Amino acid sequence: MRPMILGICGGSCSGKTTLARLLVLALGTDRCRLLRQDNYYKDQSARFDRDGGSVNFDHPDAIDFELLTQHLSELKQGKTIDLPMYDFVTHTRSPKREAFVPTEIVLVDGILILTQDPLVEVLDHSVYIECQSDLRLERRLARDTVERGRTREGVVAQFQSQVDPMHKQFVEPSKAKADLVIGQKEYLECQTTVVNKVLAHMGL
Repeated sequence: MRPMILGICGGSCSGKTTLARLLVLALGTDRCRLLRQDNYYKDQSARFDRDGGSVNFDHPDAIDFELLTQHLSELKQGKTIDLPMYDFVTHTRSPKREAFVPTEIVLVDGILILTQDPLVEVLDHSVYIECQSDLRLERRLARDTVERGRTREGVVAQFQSQVDPMHKQFVEPSKAKADLVIGQKEYLECQTTVVNKVLAHMGL
């Protein structure tokens, strides 16, 4: 079996993972699995200051794209990969690995996946979700203060100094490489319609 790979891209907290989970729900876990760019962050424990400011996690250099691209290529060949695990509290790559067995459809989501041409070449289809910066910041505040132990001040400072500038420099321009672009208004009005639109785009 040769898996079909769909890339889901967009800014931080634009709704990528939510869309991916809805697609998995629609297709079933026996047919579809999610692989996240976030698992491929490089170890940053030596530089991390707990509130995130000393490390730019939104620059392509923060991601081990060579390994991610290699793993996607192996999945397309039907091979099982050893998925790296990343701890967002300590910002270390865990020595533990998780066996990731390819299914009929593999989703890969991440803010920077369309910035890398070798990775884009591996994708069968790609979707970009548009979302304005104020809404993305609001969602990021809710996520990072609760799930990652960050302060509100630290999240806002990082968004203004790194997240938004990197979005404008790298993420937003990569939208041109997507097969399908989904506006946030469309996304919020009816996610079921968006899911069906993506599935139809994939020929499913």
